[in-house]
Amino acid sequence: MSKKIAILGGGESGIGTAILAKKNGYEIFLSDKGKIKNKYKEVLEHIEIDWEEEKHSEARIFDADVVMKSPGIPDSAPLIKQLREREIPLISEIEFASWFTETPVIGITGSNGKTTVTSLVQHVLKEANIDSGMGGNIGNSFAKMVAEEDHDWFVLEISSFQLDGIEKFRPHIAILTNITPDHLDRYEYKLENYIASKFRIAENQTEDDYFIYDADDSNITEWLKKNPVRSQKLPFSLERKIENGAYIENENMVVNINNTQFTMPTSELALQGKHNAKNAMAAATVSQLLRIRKQTIRESMSNFQGVEHRLEKVLKINNVQYINDSKATNVNATFYALESMDSETVWIVGGVDKGNVYDDLLPLVNEKVKAIVCLGVDNEKIKASFGNIVENMVETTSMVDAVEAAYKLAEKGDNVLLSPACASFDLFENYEDRGRQFKEAVRNL
Repeated sequence: MSKKIAILGGGESGIGTAILAKKNGYEIFLSDKGKIKNKYKEVLEHIEIDWEEEKHSEARIFDADVVMKSPGIPDSAPLIKQLREREIPLISEIEFASWFTETPVIGITGSNGKTTVTSLVQHVLKEANIDSGMGGNIGNSFAKMVAEEDHDWFVLEISSFQLDGIEKFRPHIAILTNITPDHLDRYEYKLENYIASKFRIAENQTEDDYFIYDADDSNITEWLKKNPVRSQKLPFSLERKIENGAYIENENMVVNINNTQFTMPTSELALQGKHNAKNAMAAATVSQLLRIRKQTIRESMSNFQGVEHRLEKVLKINNVQYINDSKATNVNATFYALESMDSETVWIVGGVDKGNVYDDLLPLVNEKVKAIVCLGVDNEKIKASFGNIVENMVETTSMVDAVEAAYKLAEKGDNVLLSPACASFDLFENYEDRGRQFKEAVRNL
């Protein structure tokens, strides 16, 4: 008798789960409370999956042996509560995918930097001719890759929402880039709930696995004191020398693992800035674990192109640099962006606030920001936070208007920085859509 799986959500992870479940003989029902995109409907029709949209047929969902919940659905949703009451197993797509592969995983999570680290690790592996597939929270879903691709390694970016639904998922190498308040609206506004969620990446690891983390992050180090992990710890730090792990000394990145040392001048790293030195240390630690040639690591770290929508230089117009940092969906990411600005900046900010506290940004805004362009449906909190320290503040509700306003405010030698510190769903489909609209508006100036 085939097992029944109900899939909630018809996006990337839902479709990936359907493809993998079909391949493994499951009886499948996919249900989405919203509308399913046409490109996904075509896949469902092609592989002959039973699906519905704009409703949940509860009787059919409750009939399943296991339910895969897409990461976008909060635990507080009534249907999820009912599933828990009925004790129907509820898992995430990465958990489901892990049941059908023995391939080792490099899993990367954290509030910021995870896309950059994931892309950088994949770049180094590719340059070293190691066969690896990259996906998870970016690109293809893990389930789709397990169903359709064969690799020696999987490199996965993993969000806290994906980790919330794991039971046995175990990456051989886990990276935790940092933890700063984010998505607190999904964690009862309790930071400790969010931290616990991030640490699930290491909960199934054994003594044979590795845990790479930021030793300068007090949220991480305090948690580790009370909640030790079983895996081998490899910290990285900008502040102190690390015996087994990575650190910066005399403007060199040093990675020490079991008495094998790799060094590289930080000036040669393709990505500059303190936060990127940390991203490079995390990726270099993985490279050392996999015994990649030092020359290959050096070349990869110096020729990496960076990630779209993350401090991406778009154009210079009238000697004003336009920078797309649409991926900055929280305060901490914007902190890094502002910190790296080396001239007067017109800052485009705003969107859906996830419980943001802007206090940390005040000194940087005071020092670097000459004008603020608000881009959101509701900008009251931004105006209240920065109104006293920035004289020029403009409100806009479209990207074209925001870019035109910034163009008028910027002078020779300035930067125009889109770094919203907020989610994008009030005016855009997602942060990629927001970033692409920014680039288009800049090119049309």
